[in-house]
Amino acid sequence: MIKEIIVVEGKDDTVAIKRAVEAETIETGGSAINAEVIRRIRLAQERRGVIVFTDPDHAGERIRKIIAKEIPGAKHAFLTQAAATSKGDIGVENASIQAIREALANVRTDCPESESQISWDDLLEAGLIVHPQAAARRLAMGNRLGIGYCNGKQFYNRCRMFQISREEFAAARDELEQEADKEERP
Repeated sequence: MIKEIIVVEGKDDTVAIKRAVEAETIETGGSAINAEVIRRIRLAQERRGVIVFTDPDHAGERIRKIIAKEIPGAKHAFLTQAAATSKGDIGVENASIQAIREALANVRTDCPESESQISWDDLLEAGLIVHPQAAARRLAMGNRLGIGYCNGKQFYNRCRMFQISREEFAAARDELEQEADKEERP
């Protein structure tokens, strides 16, 4: 049984989580997260801890940001869009049991900004901002690092929030460059 309570968007997500692991959930009821839900999540964080596990889409990211702001120290689990997509629909409920288990095995915890090892210059040098392929590169790096896809500013924040080390960042960047080299070869 997972000790923390997993925060999901809806009932179908709860069903998918319970198929994959033994855990309890709190459902936000979609992106219209209200004060009562925040209160329950805060209480769960104080008592047992929480893992935020929302869909890898705009609404899921909105919920994740609200919770991260209101409940410091919450853990976060991420699925890639590919792992969460079925018949054009993106959601935790579409992920395989294995993908859910892997995401929960690789949760990330928020940390103070002062502990960040990654700088804006690191993102610039990796081609994750101000680069013609920046969005695609962030998607690939986010998947490798287990922090999902986001814009440049949010990517920087997630590197800090989830304590991405210089070593992890460099390894993911090296993999990205090796893949790009393979694609360029005839």
